[in-house]
Parts: sequence; structure tokens; C-alpha cells
Amino acid sequence: MDRPTVICHMLTSIDGKIDGAFFSAPETAPALRKYGEVRKFYDCPATIYGTTTMAEGYADGFLSDLPETKLTFPREDYLGDSDVNNYIVSLDGDGVLKWHGKYLEKKGRTKAHVIEVLTEKVSDSYIAYLRGFDISYIFAGKETIDCALLLQKLKTLFDIERVMLAGGGITNQAFAASGLIDELSIVLAPTADGDSGCASLFETGGFSTAAPAAYSLEAVEQIENDTLWLRYISKNSHNRRTTE
Repeated sequence: MDRPTVICHMLTSIDGKIDGAFFSAPETAPALRKYGEVRKFYDCPATIYGTTTMAEGYADGFLSDLPETKLTFPREDYLGDSDVNNYIVSLDGDGVLKWHGKYLEKKGRTKAHVIEVLTEKVSDSYIAYLRGFDISYIFAGKETIDCALLLQKLKTLFDIERVMLAGGGITNQAFAASGLIDELSIVLAPTADGDSGCASLFETGGFSTAAPAAYSLEAVEQIENDTLWLRYISKNSHNRRTTE
């Protein structure tokens, strides 16, 4: 399969959490700085986020309702006009995220064009909503998102050679279980709070029956104040590649 290289890059606590109180601990500050530096190191033109991560950190939350439309749209991919070659890829199979435009300009990040990833069950009203903002969207599955098909379309439609996968835990697991993570980058903060209600680096959501993903340690770098940067190469990837 011709697809982009996938680098999963995450900041975690010692107990594998990717959100929660540990983010505000002073001991986590060096890890936060390193996380941003590593994003620049990989220089990926596209970043993939799951629905919850998008709603909480990038989109304008969730839509409460949509006006009905009499229009009918084919379940075909749509490429909006864009003046940038940097992308935020939003996994939104049900079509529930709220937007204010087709670009995201988060502080400290490069301006990015939104690509919504939908399933064929999304409503015509939501497609009309995206068209109103000229947001790009692609279909990757009938009922659930097909991660492999998504990657293939990012390569063929947008000429994306390298993508960063940045959570949440269920999204990370979906790609890992399909052998679609080529490199795993973890910035490990020297903190832990044991909160079972916080998301972990990989989560099945109670549905996965895939064999555990396996990785080979590529490099370890110790950062100030006991922070570590761990780099792994996947043993299970169907398209194993490294990024140097």
C-alpha cells in the first residue's frame, strides 16, 4: 500500500497518561518544551487527531444541532481551496464537530487547513455545513473509519508523505492495531498521578481484539530535570520505515 510514513508523537506521564493534572505540574514543564521541539524535528505537514482531542483542543467543541437541508450530496471526497500545505486531519466519522472556518491557527503552530475524515453514514446536513466553510473532507469507511484507506487518500489526494499521529488513546490504538504506526515518539515527563479516569497512550475502548503492537527501541535521550525522549520503530508495521 502506498501511504505516508506515520509517526505517533505523544507526551505522557510515567504511568502512561496523556491528559490530566500532571500537565500542570512544574516537573512537566521541560517535557512540554521538548514535545514542541520534537514536533519541529519531525516536520510533518499533517497531524491526525481523534474526535475528542479535536473538540477539546482545536475545533469549537461539538455541534448542538444543524438546520435541515433539502440538498443531497454524493459520498465523494471534496478538496476545498487552500493557500497552505499544512493540514490538521480530524477524525469525525459521525460528523459532530463544530468549526469557525477551514483554517486553524493555534499559538506556536503553523497555520493549517482542516481535513475532515467522515464515514458514509454522516448526514447531508453536516456535509452542507462543511461546504459552507469550504472545509476539505474525505470518506474513509461506511460505518467506522478505515485507517488504512484514510492514509492512502492523504497520499493520493493531498500528496502527503509524512503524518504525525497525536491522539487520543483510542485513535492511537486503532492505527497501532492495524500496523500503521512506523515510529513511536514518547516524551516522558517524570510525574504520575494514577488517575484512572484520564486517557492513556493506547486504549482499546473495549473493542479491540488485535495482537499487541511491538516496537524496537531506536534511541533514548535524557532531557533536563529527568525528562526522557524515547524513540521506537514498529515491528508490526506493514510499511516499516524510519525518519531521519
